[in-house]
Amino acid sequence: MELVIQNLNKTYANGVQALKDVNLTIRQGMFGLLGPNGAGKSSLMRTIATLQEADSGTIQLGDINVLTQKEEVRKTLGYLPQEFGVYPRVDAVTLLDHLAVLKGIVNKKERKELVEALLHKTNLWAARNKNLGGYSGGMKQRFGIAQALLANPKLIIVDEPTAGLDPAERNRFLNLLSELGENTIVILSTHIVEDVKELCTDMAIINKGQVLYKGSPMDALAEVTGKIWRKRIQKSELEAYRTRFQVISERLIAGAPEIHVLQDTRPEEFVSVDADLEDVYFTHIFRSSEASVKA
Repeated sequence: MELVIQNLNKTYANGVQALKDVNLTIRQGMFGLLGPNGAGKSSLMRTIATLQEADSGTIQLGDINVLTQKEEVRKTLGYLPQEFGVYPRVDAVTLLDHLAVLKGIVNKKERKELVEALLHKTNLWAARNKNLGGYSGGMKQRFGIAQALLANPKLIIVDEPTAGLDPAERNRFLNLLSELGENTIVILSTHIVEDVKELCTDMAIINKGQVLYKGSPMDALAEVTGKIWRKRIQKSELEAYRTRFQVISERLIAGAPEIHVLQDTRPEEFVSVDADLEDVYFTHIFRSSEASVKA
């Protein structure tokens, strides 16, 4: 099964165009959707999840027209939004059982077996009788995945799932997503480059509603290998370097900026960098910003 998005557009009432002619084909496995906050990632996810209308374009999931057959989509969709609420005084077993009823699983024995299996799968079995208000951030995210899996979905969407998680919880959550991607289309929408690097075989970079790159992380890295250079500079020099070079990123090291620049040949006094996916990300964001300025 494939998810095929063609010429998708969405403009909000305030005039912000959140999606601009988005074209993507997403196959089974883990697909990473990278972009800064406000890039249009959540708008795209909500549209796929049938939570908002598109202005134009098409989305096809197998033989289902996502924009016109919303109920059919919801039967095969698992969705974990960036923010979701739980009933803090209800335990995981009770709430998951209730949600399973809402999903149409009316057989009590079947429901009990499914709930228990999902709690084991998400490593929440030991905390199954604990009220959700006492769960950590990572445990709540894993509960969110458990509810998303209730209908045995063919498409799973997770929107910024690791934001705010500590390293241990993040690793547990990413391992769970990796397992799910073996048999399902899983779209991971995030601004955290490492999440995509560790999990995804295919990815896209989106900014200001437009797809800037679509392909594998390895192919993306190949585009910038040997073209990224770094240098430690003084804060007072930063604007001058931005004027002279394509400065794609900067970070503070011991209080002083270290810049990465994009150039085919080594600039004087710069040293080479083993490019990573973060350099790819910043390269495309930089090019997009430059194009906007020139336009």
